[in-house]
Amino acid sequence: MPADDLTTDRASAPRPMPKPGIMQIHAYVPGKAKAEGIENPVKLSANENPLGSSPRAQEAYADAIARLHVYPDPRSNIIRQAIAETYKLEPERLLFGCGSDEVFAILNQTFLEPGDNVVQGEYAFAAFAIGARACQAEIRSVPEPGYRIDVDEILKAVDERTRIVFVANPGNPTGTWVPFSEIERLHASLPPSVLLILDGAYGEFALDPAYDDGLDLARRAANVVVTHTFSKLHGLAGLRVGWGYGPAEIIEACERIRLPFNVNVPAQVAAVAALADVEFQERSIAHVERWRPWLAQQLGGIGLESVGPSAANFLLVGFPKAPGKTASDAEAFLTSRGLLVRLVGGYGLPDHLRLTIGLEEHNRALVDALAEFMKA
Repeated sequence: MPADDLTTDRASAPRPMPKPGIMQIHAYVPGKAKAEGIENPVKLSANENPLGSSPRAQEAYADAIARLHVYPDPRSNIIRQAIAETYKLEPERLLFGCGSDEVFAILNQTFLEPGDNVVQGEYAFAAFAIGARACQAEIRSVPEPGYRIDVDEILKAVDERTRIVFVANPGNPTGTWVPFSEIERLHASLPPSVLLILDGAYGEFALDPAYDDGLDLARRAANVVVTHTFSKLHGLAGLRVGWGYGPAEIIEACERIRLPFNVNVPAQVAAVAALADVEFQERSIAHVERWRPWLAQQLGGIGLESVGPSAANFLLVGFPKAPGKTASDAEAFLTSRGLLVRLVGGYGLPDHLRLTIGLEEHNRALVDALAEFMKA
């Protein structure tokens, strides 16, 4: 965009001009899905479930084909009831979106105005800041020593114009986590006017007893919202179903701006079926539990250190800065062999790659290729 477009008076502009700040937002860049000249590459760039999705969810999706002419339930009541029963939550305190990304956007739009600020970790998920900047809020990204959220760093950045604090636990793209005692300490130190949003997209893969996604905290606190997604554990990334749970007053305010029909019919029925398929969920968690430490160990054996330990379904792996051995070099090398992984330079991690835990043959192929790369 030409520089003069940024200062042109919008009322006298020769064409409609976006409001200040919009053109400074870096659009979200998804994980690579194609490799030139390679048919059916292995996609390990988006943290998708390598086992696919629940057979029950697939069947429910197929059955929904006869209802494509009907508007979806605007309140997503079948998912609402299923989640309320599964997690023992009050159904009226649930908010649904087209993925948890939309839930973040709704919360940003509800609570931010120009001049407000949002506090997050320096490696925070990109969707947090995109929605906040669209509301003309300031983003304050604080250091994450050891690639982990640091409560004291967050609190140092909070002031009278702070309206939201975002914490992804486990984090993306780091995979690191903090014990719930730290989340409680953070919440206890925040002003009651600040909304604490706990993103639990990968929470199902965090099995340490010290971990907690915060739903009980959201039940008793007036300023906490917890979000979850059907994209990771349940393997419904293509259907985009996310949800949040929080105080009734917060959810009621969000519902006033949530667009109607934002979760489609096939997505609603598939999500309910996926939630009931406990066997598929257990298999998905067991698969990650088996191959995550194996992959980290194998990579360590060839001289690559993973950040962590990861509590998600991926690893963040560091690479040397030496020419020919950088993360970018490794990504290009893997792509040439049909293995797609995630560059994370846009997150301030130019020396790292994010690797999704794949099927056994994918994980072994990844290790073999990286071993070849490091020896070359």
